[in-house]
Amino acid sequence: MPSIPDETIHPQLRIHSYGHYLRRRFGCRVSKVNVDAGFTCPNRDGSKGTGGCIYCNNVSFSPRETQPVIPIEEQMAAGMAYHRRRLGSQKFIIYFQKYTNTYGSVEHLSGLYRRALDHPDVLGISVGTRPDALSDEALELLTEIARTHYVCLELGLQSMDDDILTRINRGHTLEDFVSAVERAAGRNIDICAHLIYGFPGETATEFLKTADLLASLAIDSVKLHQLHAVEGTGLAEMHRHGGFTPLTLPEYVAVAADFLERLPARITVQRLYGSAPLAIRVAPQWGLKNNQMWFAIVNELTRRGTWQGCRVG
Repeated sequence: MPSIPDETIHPQLRIHSYGHYLRRRFGCRVSKVNVDAGFTCPNRDGSKGTGGCIYCNNVSFSPRETQPVIPIEEQMAAGMAYHRRRLGSQKFIIYFQKYTNTYGSVEHLSGLYRRALDHPDVLGISVGTRPDALSDEALELLTEIARTHYVCLELGLQSMDDDILTRINRGHTLEDFVSAVERAAGRNIDICAHLIYGFPGETATEFLKTADLLASLAIDSVKLHQLHAVEGTGLAEMHRHGGFTPLTLPEYVAVAADFLERLPARITVQRLYGSAPLAIRVAPQWGLKNNQMWFAIVNELTRRGTWQGCRVG
């Protein structure tokens, strides 16, 4: 296999990493800081459904310092101090992460987003939401902000299979996702797709078609992680009753590498694994720290002599 031809691909990581993209774009170390702005979700409050997605317990990915009762300025200060100490970060993107962060009036959204942007070391915002909860008013607000600040719109797809989306209680369709991406394209907004591999009944062959889907859309970055069960979710109950068999680590690493080989080099990679606090983690139990999980996939690409995008076209 020839040497890596695309200059956007990090020669050691063998992917187009989001961290290095931000460093090239802004000229310094940039970190994302999570905040919890107290949102809910349309498939939790009854407007689309109740109970939420079968895998979703937000405690599994919410830092202790992010609680909706804590003003976002305090959450930001704690997160920024952590990233300055740990990584030497100089600038920050505030990540509205928990639940559906465009699910509210445009006045409410504007107030929250602009409070985050008031800090002099904040370059922009990243907004996690559902493709069926992106109103025209919210999209126009993000477009306005993108004229002066960095904006990333993170859309949860999880699976391109509508049958799987129904079984996991997502409450939206692939068509909803494609429509949201098309509406957000061309607005100076980075669009990030969230994906999960390992749903019951899903094959590797079917999942890998998602890379082709992303290649056909105006997607700028991707977050990928394995399906895992945590306490307080329907998936944990399925696991206890034999309805969910988690992936093994070798299975996930192999498919993640296959996916990256098919993912165009222009798309940055924000995440390659999922983790949850040990106290609520049910399955799988791989026993790896975050950086070990990341490098398990990087090392597989290195072993193969391949890189992100090498099998596109």
